[in-house]
Amino acid sequence: MGDHLPSPAVAQNYRTENLYSGPMDSEDAESIRNADPTGPVCIYISKMVPTSEKGRFIAFGRVFSGTVKTGQTIRILGPDYEVGKKKDLYIKKVQRVLLMMGRYVEQLDSCPAGNMCGLVGIDQYLLKSGTLTTSETMHPIVTMKFSVSAVVQVAVSCKNAQDLPKLVEGLKRLSKSDPLVKCSHSKTGEHIIAGAGELHLEICLKDLQEQYLKGASINVSEPVVSFAETLTSKTGEDGVHPEMCVSKSPNKHNRLYIWANPLGEELCQAIDQGDISPTQDFKIRGRTLADDYDWDIGEARKIWTFGCPPDALGNMVVDCAKGVQFLNEIKDHVVNAFMNFTGEGPLCGDVLRGCRFNIDDVTLHADTIHRGAGQIMPAARKVFIACLLAGTPKLMEPYYIVDIIVPTMAVSGVYSTLNARRGEVHSMEERPGTPLTQIKGYLPVLESFGFVALLRKNTGGQAFPQLKFSHWGLMNGDPMDEEDTKESNAYQQIMSSRKRKGLKMAIPKFADYYDRI
Repeated sequence: MGDHLPSPAVAQNYRTENLYSGPMDSEDAESIRNADPTGPVCIYISKMVPTSEKGRFIAFGRVFSGTVKTGQTIRILGPDYEVGKKKDLYIKKVQRVLLMMGRYVEQLDSCPAGNMCGLVGIDQYLLKSGTLTTSETMHPIVTMKFSVSAVVQVAVSCKNAQDLPKLVEGLKRLSKSDPLVKCSHSKTGEHIIAGAGELHLEICLKDLQEQYLKGASINVSEPVVSFAETLTSKTGEDGVHPEMCVSKSPNKHNRLYIWANPLGEELCQAIDQGDISPTQDFKIRGRTLADDYDWDIGEARKIWTFGCPPDALGNMVVDCAKGVQFLNEIKDHVVNAFMNFTGEGPLCGDVLRGCRFNIDDVTLHADTIHRGAGQIMPAARKVFIACLLAGTPKLMEPYYIVDIIVPTMAVSGVYSTLNARRGEVHSMEERPGTPLTQIKGYLPVLESFGFVALLRKNTGGQAFPQLKFSHWGLMNGDPMDEEDTKESNAYQQIMSSRKRKGLKMAIPKFADYYDRI
């Protein structure tokens, strides 16, 4: 247990290598390491605080080096900024520097390294967080990671059509002020808000209605959970489907031969935590995959792409072909098709997770014009879907880890509640010297709505639960089994998801995507 936090001068000295994304021997890194008030300015904006002025925010963050002054010209590096490129880079003036104390704000002339301050006048150029600097060589500070992910969604709509502009503006402001919320516009025309759980969404909706909409009433749909699609065996291992999937391009001149296999949960988690990432040096990444995950070193160095960030990153396309001509020319088209496919899988339009697709062989037309994006992309998407359907596809659902503290006499109420909600108890330990027991278990997010109220009812209000996103787990039931009528099983969930998204009310068949040669 710590009594106090280390001062910025001490902390930045050893934390710089975790914080700074650029080279550690540069002048900028040295300035951050020493929290040097005379060095180049470097500020990480972590939060946007709404102000009483309509639609304006104060950018709140910490000064890591240099001194920020009122009227200073500053470079704003957004989350998509890449060093040396102009994308997501703005150069603007700071209008005011503020000291933020509770609910009061005091205007300052300048703010040196080691302090936290608010800046006015740059909020239009930042979405949720970013790095501000005066140095042209400064790399951005590493973006914050959250231990939870936005897995619960609700759709919001206006009761009165004339309030629609207010709703759109309100969603923009909500998205800016909360770093975890994702606001999006679905293909069915709904406005979707995604959050970490029931309580988080409740708070977001309360903020939206009271602060940002100023009294305009909205309709909120039932909470919806996002799933993930995966395959559980190698293509054709079931003996029913072929071991190699083939697809022809629309003009019949190009063929792709691909097979798929599962990546494994350990590797998926390593990708989620950033231990293995698309930006790593391919030789280092290849060595890690070969040593820790039993990959072939040659294949590990020839990963073409990971999945669609941020949610479907744990998928890969690997080039296992030997001596194919023109293969690199179609790489971009295959990667684009893969991004599209992993962001929206064939079963119910949700993300893919834990799939590895291996390019075994490719037959291409000799003339460039006959193997462009229009020919390769549809063929690639088709063969990816065929591989998934031939590899025993399953649906994955997110799980919470539930931490419940309850008096020992009321433990049976916790067990009965978890059993009723498809939960499982992981561990149980009594706290010595107290009449309390701590129970840890896993609960599907799908079953978590109203879980807390039911738990309180079954234990007479004595249990205190905490829910936090834990992992993805396979869902009961076969997604392809149309006879399955149980509500909590995969087939029924896929059908309700397809209905909500306006997709065809039938699961895609393997024969529709497999081209016979």
